[in-house]
Amino acid sequence: MTIARLHRTIGVKVGHVQVGGGAPVVVQSMTNTDTADVAGTVSQVAALAAAGSEIVRVTVNVPEAAAAVPEIKRRLLDQGCTVPIVGDFHYNGHLLLTRYPECARALDKYRINPGNVGTGARRDEQFAMICAVAREHDKPVRIGVNGGSLNQELVMRRMQENTDGNLGKSSDEILNDCMVESAVTSTELALEAGLREDQIIISCKVSRPLHLIDVYRRLARATRQPLHLGLTEAGMGMKGLVWSSTAMGVLLHEGIGDTIRVSLTPRPDGDRCEEVYAACEILQALGLRAFSPSVTACPGCGRTTSTTFQELAERIQGYIRERMPTWKQEYEGVEEMTLAVMGCVVNGPGESKAANIGISLPGTGEAPNCPVFIDGRHAMTLRGTYEELSAQFQALVEDYVATRYRRLTLDV
Repeated sequence: MTIARLHRTIGVKVGHVQVGGGAPVVVQSMTNTDTADVAGTVSQVAALAAAGSEIVRVTVNVPEAAAAVPEIKRRLLDQGCTVPIVGDFHYNGHLLLTRYPECARALDKYRINPGNVGTGARRDEQFAMICAVAREHDKPVRIGVNGGSLNQELVMRRMQENTDGNLGKSSDEILNDCMVESAVTSTELALEAGLREDQIIISCKVSRPLHLIDVYRRLARATRQPLHLGLTEAGMGMKGLVWSSTAMGVLLHEGIGDTIRVSLTPRPDGDRCEEVYAACEILQALGLRAFSPSVTACPGCGRTTSTTFQELAERIQGYIRERMPTWKQEYEGVEEMTLAVMGCVVNGPGESKAANIGISLPGTGEAPNCPVFIDGRHAMTLRGTYEELSAQFQALVEDYVATRYRRLTLDV
């Protein structure tokens, strides 16, 4: 089933990437390095881009970070990494962007949080200063409202109106109202400050799935601007994955969302690219994008007391991630390839036949044979140790890619 996308009628260019206006949903991520650490930030941005991130955001919070941005951009371009870089600004963005014009020129987009841009009469002035820099350099902005840093003056005003008018709204309802109101009014202020509609992306991030669904449904009705979608502070591991995919899956299925980020908390020294893999899998599961060959593997049962099929499935998944940066540069359509690594005779042959390449390993008590199916036909039967099976299966995958997909580059 194809999802009917509710594409925003306005498209925004972020570097060379189109957001909204009918373009496919874009994957975004964010570094967690100290941006002043040029080498470390360059390394992580390049890794996120290789993993599939199409836009990468970096923190720009202090003068040292702002001063580092141009060099980060230069080094990335020298490596051939053209991923657009977004500057994340809070509290002092108006100062950093005006005092470090090279930073303002090097960035491909600015993120502004209306709740952290200033207080009182200074808020609109400082917000307008950032918009003026964006206008001068023809850069897009994301107006990024966040539930944890919402404009408290607005919240208190709406809370008082609820009490005085006996409106009966819950505090959660009022906060959600304020999220949407802040995004819409900030967009109006940006337009008044001289930005064009095709320079503005909006987000309203909260940390609870049902609230995110409610807010974005309202936001989709209230604006034509492209929407950046994400459950903020999703958490670690399985909790973060489940909560993010639950919330964003519903909205994306309804056609809401033009860019997405899965905000996972990494383990200490964990792989930041996990959030990119998760975002790609969400879009691929919904049939919205194809980023990488998919691997079907059975969950295991009493018939599969050997762990060989699990180990092989894990190794193949890792192998695909390692090879995809090269494959996608060399072969057209390789991301749509399907693989199956199955653990016994019950569903093994059937699932293997349904994949481009599938292997059915023997279950408990079965003959030690591993039939391999290529495009639905039994091609061969493998035998041997786990290492031998792994090497043979990887060789089959490489051969399939080289012979079934059109080359995009000439051999040198």
